[in-house]
Amino acid sequence: MQTRTLGTTGPQTSALGLGCMGMSALYGDADRAESLATIHAALEAGITLLDTGDFYGMGHNELLINEALRTAPAASREKALTSVKFGALRTVEGGFTGYDGRPNAVKNFAAYSLQRLGRDHIDIYRIARIDPDVPVEETIGAIAELVEAGHVRHIGLSEVGAETLRRAAAVAPVSDLQIEYSLISRGIEDDILPTARELGIGITAYGVLSRGLISGHFTRDRKLAANDFRGMSPRFQGENLSRNLDLVDALRKIAEQKGVSVAQTAIAWVLSRGEDIVPLVGARRRERLTEALGALDVTLDADDLAAIERAVPAGAAAGERYPAEQMAHLDSER
Repeated sequence: MQTRTLGTTGPQTSALGLGCMGMSALYGDADRAESLATIHAALEAGITLLDTGDFYGMGHNELLINEALRTAPAASREKALTSVKFGALRTVEGGFTGYDGRPNAVKNFAAYSLQRLGRDHIDIYRIARIDPDVPVEETIGAIAELVEAGHVRHIGLSEVGAETLRRAAAVAPVSDLQIEYSLISRGIEDDILPTARELGIGITAYGVLSRGLISGHFTRDRKLAANDFRGMSPRFQGENLSRNLDLVDALRKIAEQKGVSVAQTAIAWVLSRGEDIVPLVGARRRERLTEALGALDVTLDADDLAAIERAVPAGAAAGERYPAEQMAHLDSER
């Protein structure tokens, strides 16, 4: 397994991380046995970074990772790194009502996560979205106290803009920024990515396949389950979906010429953006994990990258990343 280091202060991780959210929530029903088998296969393949959130399935995802690690070989379990997002407030019905970044809340969230994960520390801890009512300095300060106490190893951030990144980094060392980055989500390239690099902060890129949209497996006539949030995502709606899949068709021609899959090409593109970027792949099944791992063997030369740029130029995606009410929570989009 190839490795990368998250920023100047963060840990060394596998070059790909496993995003575990879909095993518990938001993409329709998941197969628990297959989820566990997929995590085990990822660990066996050398993936060390497991990304989760305490609100994924209201704790379900952390408990799933706990079970996967307890039943994995000791060597894999000891190398595993947990990246945990916190702060999202939920309703009994599964809705989202905001984010809580108050220092006491931060420590409360951490206590519950440690219990569910069955570990004595969290490797990277980050608030999922900035609480607009709490200065980021206070939230980061609370995580820094958890680091000092040995409960957390590294501080991360999620979906913040360049200014917030600077403010946070002035309080304590930040290992990485987790943010959406893919061929059709390139907003970080203007200010956020240069700022992260200036500050020595790595990037863990989620949504590298845009929730399956640019995986090469999504079709125009696919029917989504009622509990699949993509049914409300602008990029999966009507004419937006058709236009976005036209981009995938253009990317498919390049992939076929190289003898690789569309998904592998899209992941390899994110890998090519810099050694300070670790893509998170949201594979829920072993076959998708195997495909994603194949991206590590794909080399994109200058001609390939130019062809990809022509096929899927920056800003070509139709529709926003999230529905309007969720976009409003993104400090990175302000």
